[in-house]
Amino acid sequence: MRDIRIVFMGTPDFAVTILKHLVDNQYNIVGVITAPDKPAGRGRKLNQSAVKKYALSEELKVLQPKNLKSEDFNKTLKSLNANLQIVVAFRMLPKIVWQLPKFGTFNLHASLLPAYRGAAPIHWAIINGENKTGASTFFIDDKIDTGEIILQEEITIQHNETVGSLHDKLMHLGANLVAKTVDLIKEDKVTSIKQPDFEEKSAPKLNPENTKINWTDSLQNIYNKIRGLNPFPAAWTNIKTDENQISAKIYAVKTQKEAHNHNFGKIIASKKELKVAVNGGYLIIQEIKISGKKKMDVKSLLNGFSFSEDAIML
Repeated sequence: MRDIRIVFMGTPDFAVTILKHLVDNQYNIVGVITAPDKPAGRGRKLNQSAVKKYALSEELKVLQPKNLKSEDFNKTLKSLNANLQIVVAFRMLPKIVWQLPKFGTFNLHASLLPAYRGAAPIHWAIINGENKTGASTFFIDDKIDTGEIILQEEITIQHNETVGSLHDKLMHLGANLVAKTVDLIKEDKVTSIKQPDFEEKSAPKLNPENTKINWTDSLQNIYNKIRGLNPFPAAWTNIKTDENQISAKIYAVKTQKEAHNHNFGKIIASKKELKVAVNGGYLIIQEIKISGKKKMDVKSLLNGFSFSEDAIML
């Protein structure tokens, strides 16, 4: 049985759950690497990452390098004498860092690799209408999400799943998968599998262009896009009502399959309901955030906001 000394690298809440699982189960964490503090809010107060806050609460050694190739950082990293590094939602590592530990550096990725390599695998699995996804651990190499796979575990995507609910399920599944991976390495029982070179489905970074709703798309595709971006960063649209054009984020929706003769994007509003005509039926909006207003349910919105007869989603 190998004596394992771990350096953990991560930044957001997703990574905290995995780190906490390792700490709670008494794995030997000799150091934590996370992003530098960033100014946030009106006062531009320095904000610590979720991983840093948790690591400090457990009195773990924390490093926050701005440059992963810097001589000082690598000298400190070597001094921790780790023989395994675990990466969860961090950033791309230079070779000088990932090749350092004796037993390698492995990453947890929230997809069934090689599908959905990239920055937003949970979102894109839902946006593309998948009925299953999962998590993978793999040894890091010099490309993004291409290293040899150690373990994988599958999970079903429910028809009404949002990225928020799937994120939390994969977070807990991932925590167990990381611990199982460490145990295999500890027992020297890893049989890794080389990934194919091709990339069947990608998970690019989300941006304003690929999160905007295309109202000429099908009812199912628009529904998938909205739930695949709910609650973060949220699918968005422009609304033209009277001569005004405003932007809005759309969160919860239902579908209504029905033939109609409306132009796609046409808004049909009553005192209690807001729906949009699309290809294959109507999208019934349940939760929305109009620019300049807070997020609210549609009944609350319609109490104080009216749409013109010719209102349309653009």
